[in-house]
Amino acid sequence: MNHIRKATLEDLDVLSVLFDGYRVFYKQATNLDAAKNFLKVRIEKNESVIFVSVTDTQQLTGFVQLYPIFSSTRMKRLWLLNDLFVDPNFRGQGISKILIENSQRLCLETDACGLLLETAKSNDIGNKLYPSTGFELDNDHNYYCWDVL
Repeated sequence: MNHIRKATLEDLDVLSVLFDGYRVFYKQATNLDAAKNFLKVRIEKNESVIFVSVTDTQQLTGFVQLYPIFSSTRMKRLWLLNDLFVDPNFRGQGISKILIENSQRLCLETDACGLLLETAKSNDIGNKLYPSTGFELDNDHNYYCWDVL
């Protein structure tokens, strides 16, 4: 049985392995040291909220990372669900849905107006998961990106 809790600095070693796996899934080169440092800064500076899924034996099985942003038109906080990952050995157990439900609860607890997320069109599992948890595909807006090279 998995339960969800907020990540702490004590989780960094295992959480960084999961985070590195998430990045590799999105075609990034593995870099465990950089992953650990990135997460450490986010936690220390309280720049994101990270929930972890934990077994009864305290094994981390997945995580979701959310960043606070704001909607000017709604004049409220909005959460960006930026990262969601479950260890491949624990997939198919509903952990992603539980992590998303905790993200939705955070949204309600912080009086936010909603959650945003982006996933690759090729992410078949995610593109089935998100609508099943109440997300709607936005066909009304264009998404643009400008990257610093």
